[in-house]
Amino acid sequence: MQKVKIIGGGLAGSEAALQLAKNNIYVDLYEMRPLTETGAHKTDKLAEFVCSNSLGSYDLTNASGLLKHEMEELGSILLPIIFESKVPAGGALAIDRELFSQKITNLIENNHYINLIRDEVKTLDTNIPSIIASGPLTSESLSLEIKNFLENDYLYFFDAIAPIIEKDSIDFNSAFYLNRYNKGGADYINCPMNKEEYENFYNILINSERIELKSFEKNAKFFESCLPIEVLASRGIDTLRFGPLKPVGLIDSRTQQDNYAVVQLRQDNMSASLYNLVGFQTNLKWNAQKELIKSIPALKNANIVRYGVMHRNTFINSPKSLNPTLQSRKSKNIFFAGQITGTEGYTESIASGLLAGINMSRYINHLPLLELPTTTMLGALTHYISFEGHSSFQPMNSNWGIVDDLIIDKNFKKNKKLKNELLANRSLDSLRTYLNKF
Repeated sequence: MQKVKIIGGGLAGSEAALQLAKNNIYVDLYEMRPLTETGAHKTDKLAEFVCSNSLGSYDLTNASGLLKHEMEELGSILLPIIFESKVPAGGALAIDRELFSQKITNLIENNHYINLIRDEVKTLDTNIPSIIASGPLTSESLSLEIKNFLENDYLYFFDAIAPIIEKDSIDFNSAFYLNRYNKGGADYINCPMNKEEYENFYNILINSERIELKSFEKNAKFFESCLPIEVLASRGIDTLRFGPLKPVGLIDSRTQQDNYAVVQLRQDNMSASLYNLVGFQTNLKWNAQKELIKSIPALKNANIVRYGVMHRNTFINSPKSLNPTLQSRKSKNIFFAGQITGTEGYTESIASGLLAGINMSRYINHLPLLELPTTTMLGALTHYISFEGHSSFQPMNSNWGIVDDLIIDKNFKKNKKLKNELLANRSLDSLRTYLNKF
């Protein structure tokens, strides 16, 4: 009986395991928690969302939205459960993270083909077909083993987690519900600040103590779309007002006044009792976080149930290590999936686990592997991370810049929504055509 070993029970590993099980292939799924903690995860459940509860847009004209539609075409198992766990978030797809993780844990624990093993994997056996989906928080011992196997350097960047507060502690004399530009429902709680309040907030932020980095972390690299708020603030006093604290399109109907800055809160669980501070990733010391958050008028009595933290995310040098099929160049038995490959984002992690699971199933059954066309978002992403010509490789999420461009009239290109719609429809058509060949 052929069995596949999967290392890591995160989003990628869980999707890959369920894909293999769907094809009647037995799996040993290893998850080191709770035996070995990561410093960022809060539970021992599978497929835990760590930094945020949002997966971005589902709109087909959005790059992340297109990726989700492609995942539906490929038969993702996690994506329907994400929709079952959805919470209001305007145009974003956000979930009750605990509910979702529990659903996935139950599904895997009750699957006849999956043997869940709570243990840390410290060595690789290239004689066993394996998917390494140990994530950006891979343990030191396994990191060293993978590095020795690949015979090239690991890379890394730093990621930060935003705080979460209790809804009942928000002062709604100041806060108000509204989606930006009043689009959709009123899913976000908005906490406005005037000029004086913002400047006080900013001064607290730039003068607050940060958690000291270890010596090997001093030259920290940050993923640009997930920068700690204090790093953004260091670029200038108005940077936050044109970024995560942008007030445009957020006017309280009670006052009809323009705000100087606005902190948005997004629902974090199905019962709407917890909200996370959007764009508030931080590495400030906890007392400093408390002072900063309470300087926001609507959050002066905030009960903080989780403080922000920062952690080192490790990823392999995929351009030197992987094929676009996510199969290792060193051993056909070894595949990689998830953020350890240098794909950035929750949706991207699941998508890579989906492709790795499909391709491992095909590999086991001696079928040709899927190498998706670069007209598709997932194909473009896997080709990007495996492209050997990178002079400096850093994590990449789904975006239109990596997809093959369209040959269309220059004037038409100026209409981004129409262009993206064309790109998206072309992607789905090319994906279906490609899959029909198999």
